[in-house]
Amino acid sequence: MIPDTIERVVMLRHPIGRVWAALTTPEGLSGWFGSVAEVDLRPGGRAFFRWDDLDDESTATLTVVDPPHRFAFTWPLQGFPPDNAPRTVVEFTLEPVTEGTRLRLVESGFAQAAAGTARSARETNSRGWDAELAELVGHLDAVA
Repeated sequence: MIPDTIERVVMLRHPIGRVWAALTTPEGLSGWFGSVAEVDLRPGGRAFFRWDDLDDESTATLTVVDPPHRFAFTWPLQGFPPDNAPRTVVEFTLEPVTEGTRLRLVESGFAQAAAGTARSARETNSRGWDAELAELVGHLDAVA
């Protein structure tokens, strides 16, 4: 059975407001999550992400905007036609802690795809989140 979720927890040495801005503003996202980002920050709003180095892009639909604690969106699994792709849910939860902010990322919904596709998508996204979250840390540390 293929695990349905990816989960990561990162401790960030930055206040929750700065982390929230890095996750939810075009300027913040463009600093770590791809090359270009556009965000209509409201439930039902759209977000667009482009990674120039990977020649890839994705469009997401925002589902939760609860400043500065929760931000979630759905986006299509790669390998499917964009208009008919299963969608995963990506949720960021922020919690202020003494050291700064605890960020929890959960992406779920991989099991809805066929086994081979789900396994491949989960592995790709898992590696992607490891790289992207490392870039988030670097971005926040650089602008501190």
